[in-house]
Amino acid sequence: MMDQVEKAGCFLKNKLNRASKTAIILGSGLGDFVQSLKPSVSINYEDIPHFSESTVPGHHGKFVWGELEGVSIYALQGRLHYYEGYGAQEITFPVRILKQLGVQNLILTNAAGGISKKFPKGSFMLIRDHINFMGINPLRGKNNDPLNSRFVDLTHSYDLPFQTIAERIAKKHHLPLKKGVYVAVSGPSYETPAEIQMFRKWGADAVGMSTVPEVIAARHQQMRVCAISCITNSAAQQHAVSHEEVLKATQSASKIFGQFLKDLAITIDKTS
Repeated sequence: MMDQVEKAGCFLKNKLNRASKTAIILGSGLGDFVQSLKPSVSINYEDIPHFSESTVPGHHGKFVWGELEGVSIYALQGRLHYYEGYGAQEITFPVRILKQLGVQNLILTNAAGGISKKFPKGSFMLIRDHINFMGINPLRGKNNDPLNSRFVDLTHSYDLPFQTIAERIAKKHHLPLKKGVYVAVSGPSYETPAEIQMFRKWGADAVGMSTVPEVIAARHQQMRVCAISCITNSAAQQHAVSHEEVLKATQSASKIFGQFLKDLAITIDKTS
């Protein structure tokens, strides 16, 4: 695996010839953020050695470099999911590449269903902790990164100073942002009402089908993490949920969220 990571990293270094210490992985329907990166260079996932193809609507599958007010940023326009048939190491392969490229700070975004009444449709949740209910862990098997321990402490997975920065910037942009716990499931089926009731009793505030494996891989490589969920629906409550509803909700929120994300990336990069 590390040979593949090195090969993909060398390919991107040669193609982009630009370094960044901060990267963003954009979730369902949030890929339009890359339009704020100027100038920018874009590479399709399928053109990168050993990089899997994103097959989900709303995930464009592009590795982008660009600048935000002079700050160099990598942005992944779409992610890979376990439910697409990829294994845990495949869906975290992009995170391994980012580390190979010198990234220290990782900002993750996703679309999620709201469990807690504190997070209605259209709000945003700053992830303070997670519950891994996917049944997978990207560190299972041989330790592919011998420089880091395979027994990773996840007590502070979500960087506390980054959370403080995110809360301050959200207030500036009048973005409804509160902290909460994210539970990750394998998907692609949405959750049953009984499952949502169980997650609520566990203390989960929102549910989604991604992010947690990426966080584990990032922390394995000692990267600092900040993660935000766009709450696109009330999970398994009043009506049936569809992916079209999720995309529509994220597109509706993309403008204000894009402004927030831009300031967040700039501030994190400059203060880290």
